[in-house]
Formats: sequence, C-alpha cells, structure tokens
Amino acid sequence: MNLHCAWLLLLLPQPHQPGVEADMAAKPIFIRDSYKGSGKLQGKVPSSQVAAACSGDSGIGRAVAVHFAREGADVAILYLDEHKDADEVVELVKKEGRRCLKFAGDASKPETAKEIVEKTVQEFGRLDILVNNASQQHMQTDFAKIDPQQLASTFAINVFGYFYMAQAALPHLKEGASIINTSSVTAYKGSPGLVDYSSTKGAQISFTRALSNQLVSKGIRVNAVAPGPIWTPLQPATFPGDKLEKLGDSVPMERPGQPCECAGCYVLLASEDGSYISGQTLHPNGGVVVSG
Repeated sequence: MNLHCAWLLLLLPQPHQPGVEADMAAKPIFIRDSYKGSGKLQGKVPSSQVAAACSGDSGIGRAVAVHFAREGADVAILYLDEHKDADEVVELVKKEGRRCLKFAGDASKPETAKEIVEKTVQEFGRLDILVNNASQQHMQTDFAKIDPQQLASTFAINVFGYFYMAQAALPHLKEGASIINTSSVTAYKGSPGLVDYSSTKGAQISFTRALSNQLVSKGIRVNAVAPGPIWTPLQPATFPGDKLEKLGDSVPMERPGQPCECAGCYVLLASEDGSYISGQTLHPNGGVVVSG
C-alpha cells in the first residue's frame, strides 16, 4: 500500500475533538499489507499477552491495536464517544484472530481508568501492556487567550489521564510488563500555536522517566514514543484546511507520517525485543533531530 495515496484525497477539517476516523476523506493507513506478525506478543504462556490502549479507536491507537493483535495480543481499547471507529477496531482485531474489548469513557477521569482495567482483567485474566495515547490539542496563536478551562482540560486528558491509567494498571502488571506513553515531537521542539499542548507533552516525557526509575526494580519497563506530524483524526479536528495542506511540510521528509509508521515503535517497546529499554523515548518524526 502506498503511504502517500490517502494524502492526495480531499482534506476536510472536523468540528470536534478528538475527531472521527470514519469521517475522514483521506483515511489514515493503520497497517501495511506487507506487515507480517511473528508472535512477538504471544507471551511465555499458551495464552496471549493482553494490552490496554487508551484512545485505541483511531489514528495511532488503532494502528497499535491492530499491530499488537497481529503479533498475538488480545486488546482492550478506551475511547470517548466515537462508536463507529471503535466498532471498526473490534472487527479489525478479530480479523487477526484475537479478542478485543471496547469501553466508552472519559480518559481524564480516575473512575474510567479503574473500570477499563478491572473489566479487562476480569475478561482476559491478566494485563501485560498499557498504552497511554489519549490526547487533545487546541490551536491558539495568542498565548494570552489560552483560558483556564482550555488549560485545565488539556492537562486533564494529556497528563492526569496518563497518571490515572498507570495507577489503575500497576497492581495487575507483573515482571516483564510494559507501559508506553504517547508524547510528541512538540515536547522537544515546542509549537507556537500549541503552547499548552506542548507543555503537556513535555510533562509526559518527565513522567515516563520518573516512573521508569520507580518501577524498573520491579521489572516493569516504562517508555515513550514521540511522533512527529501524523495523519490522524486529531489533525482535521484541530487545524483549518489551509493548515492541513501544509501538515508535515516543515519536517525533513516533507510529508506527514502515517499511523503505521509509528506502530512498530510500540511493538518493539512492548515485546521482549525491547527488554533492555526503559525510561527512553523513540522518535518516529520524519527526520527531525532531537535530543532526549
């Protein structure tokens, strides 16, 4: 499948966050036809490993869910209210021969985190991998106009939600388990139109490093992935059409990435191939050179 083909279609902004993949004219590519699973997440026991993906219905979350399933994991996904997107992911995971649970809820609420974790463990009997992926961003080029409500909401989803999910999952994670946090290149480069969002992404990197230091002695690894501009529903739900047309122009590869170009990072960090990696961040960002 050509990674550029979807980008040639009409780019249409969406009115609400986090956006709906089913409504996108240019569909994100969540997995390559050529991707071959090799049982990386099959586990050390006859049953598969179990992964919970927060915001797993679309974009990067969808790509991660399907890649994990192809590698042998059962998956539970949390989403806000994009029911059609979530239903599609359930079917995609089932086509890979794996099971998939879906939960609608607000990722910024601690009770939501407890519910998805408890029901996942109740259904599957275990939890091996947590992927924190929920995010929101609101473009505002005038720093003075970022109001308290927007600031609080952005931090509630992007930072507090990561804390709540990790806290809920931790009692069920055993040695060899993995927590993966989705950050962004903006954590390192900053974005003048997304000051509050960039701040939360920096917080996610610090959270990843600190939590890794605390949990590494228990054999639980904590890492992050900091993608560059990736074509997901969050983009048309954030930017107007003229901005969408330029998405990715500023990176060395001069194009936006596709979700499938990030998913391999999550597979690496979740599997035994990444068993000596913790407290680190991977950067699928189109060639932007960052440190950290």
